[in-house]
Amino acid sequence: MRNKVAAAKHHRLIYLLSVAQRRLQRWMAAQPASEVTSAQAGLLFILGKQDGVLMGEAGAALDLGPAGISGLVDRTATARLVERRADREDGRAWRVWLTPKGRTTLAQAKASTAEIIARLTEGFTSAEIDIVARWLTSIQDKFPRDPTRDPTRDPTRDPED
Repeated sequence: MRNKVAAAKHHRLIYLLSVAQRRLQRWMAAQPASEVTSAQAGLLFILGKQDGVLMGEAGAALDLGPAGISGLVDRTATARLVERRADREDGRAWRVWLTPKGRTTLAQAKASTAEIIARLTEGFTSAEIDIVARWLTSIQDKFPRDPTRDPTRDPTRDPED
């Protein structure tokens, strides 16, 4: 029932989401204190929770494929924030570790992110932010990275119908 009411209002959610994402990325890129990109900060956050994570696991957490995570790790390693090490158990796999510079940059990124989150949530109650977070998370479930794993997709349905 709630969906029918929401649909009747025509909030232009796709447009608003797209514009919000572009404006936030532009604003963040223009900040002079930005020592790392948002993608690099994301990698540092993952490693801050679990240092030495497999590259594939980091890629999955950041919604990146193998080429995307490889490039991100390369750029972040070039900045001396992380280093790659072969996995001890599987010589074909690589793990990513924070460097001392990466730990310092992670602390700065956490402080910067806290300021951005405060600005994003200003004027909204905690309950309202919980709903926004739940809605944004649901988008990932409804539109998975791999369309073959889409729970709403009917593999028996003819695409011409």
